[in-house]
Amino acid sequence: MRDYFSVAQIVLSIALILAILFQVRGGGLGGIFGQASTVFRTKRGVEKTLFQLTIVLAVLFIIISIVMLRIS
Repeated sequence: MRDYFSVAQIVLSIALILAILFQVRGGGLGGIFGQASTVFRTKRGVEKTLFQLTIVLAVLFIIISIVMLRIS
């Protein structure tokens, strides 16, 4: 049983890392030199779905971690 949770935790951690890395903050070249972005935008489409997926993956990762701690 513990092996299944370990594999699930590894898969979730890789998926969480990829979901975080795919969230690109568009700052352009001006962001490198300290230029403040004055445009406010909301998340739409794929960006919103990826954001929600990241939250779900993080919650599942925490739940799996707590369960593994309880059964050890």
